[in-house]
Amino acid sequence: MNGFQKTRRISAVLSAAIVNAAILLSSAPALASPQPRSEEWWFSAWEIERKVWPLTRGQGVVVALIDSGVEARLPDLKGAVLPGRGYDGASRADGRADDDTELGGHGTAMAALIAGQGHGTGMVGIAPRSRILPISAALHNYDQTIRYAVDHGAKVINFSTSTSASRCPDDVQESIAYAVQHDVVVVAAAGNDGFLSESGNSPANCPGVLGVGAVDAYLGIWEKSTPGDNIMVAAPGVAVGSIGKRGLFSRNNNGTSQATALTSGVVALMRARFPRMPAREVVQRILATAKDVGPKGWDKTSGYGAIIPYLALTETISRTASNPVYDRFDQVRPDNVVKPPPTTMPADRPRFDTLSEKGSDNRIRIGIFALLAAVCLGAGVMITRNFRHRVGRRDQG
Repeated sequence: MNGFQKTRRISAVLSAAIVNAAILLSSAPALASPQPRSEEWWFSAWEIERKVWPLTRGQGVVVALIDSGVEARLPDLKGAVLPGRGYDGASRADGRADDDTELGGHGTAMAALIAGQGHGTGMVGIAPRSRILPISAALHNYDQTIRYAVDHGAKVINFSTSTSASRCPDDVQESIAYAVQHDVVVVAAAGNDGFLSESGNSPANCPGVLGVGAVDAYLGIWEKSTPGDNIMVAAPGVAVGSIGKRGLFSRNNNGTSQATALTSGVVALMRARFPRMPAREVVQRILATAKDVGPKGWDKTSGYGAIIPYLALTETISRTASNPVYDRFDQVRPDNVVKPPPTTMPADRPRFDTLSEKGSDNRIRIGIFALLAAVCLGAGVMITRNFRHRVGRRDQG
């Protein structure tokens, strides 16, 4: 076999290697998607698997859960719970144990609604690629917990707990201002007092907080959802099952706690999809695309209506759309008004092709293929040069 034939064979082998690598990369099965339990009716109601997950699953977003702690050892939450903080004698200093003795693991249940992995009972969260920052805390240190969450990378803070207060406590309002300054969305439960009280729960009644009421699968307002001027949206909160700290699934739980956790999950999805979108704009989109329920227009139990995640992710929204969550804050704390950071993606023209997680996966695959092709090509050039060099020396001799 002469030198020319050897060179052709080497080139053919390298070409075949590149083609085979491309086939392997293109045909490699994607990570299996977790399948929600049949009881998780909000998945179909919100078209999570069909419309939302192809756009975003919450990749990289940290959701601070200020609650009773989270049982991080459970299979359904394996890998989804970061080290956090335990206050006031919590059983673990990092918050990764649930100290709830009354409801069977309230914090764990909320975490699973947001970021459940589906590996144990099959409980799946709506933002399974987000991560939970667990903060086990008593009601009196909300101000500390908010600051801790902000300082440790949270982009969403979830309060599925509340304390009775006719107005927002000053120290909590100061911490809310700190969160607003740092572009963090704070979501809080309206409460489960029904019509016995109104706007009487903090931090939901704090300006700058997205207050959440509860609706059922038929968009009916839950009778025990606490009304108030602070309520801005509603989310599934009736017959919303989840797991407790023992890792067992419990059906038919009701509460604005569940509605709030699911709302925080939606915010996580949006923040992953639009990483440069300011918190104000995220909330604005949620409010502008909510489906009106109950009395026509805004009302004290469902706010501007039931959240529709897909529309919040895709709908064209005017930059001048109302945003009472932040308008209230700006009126109360004008000294803390922070100009939203500039964004390269207008709210009314979302660039899904460049910001989607699916697009990121494709870019990673293309990069791997390009690197492999470059290596193979480089090897071919070196071999060819070496062969030509040896042939040249023989001819000269």
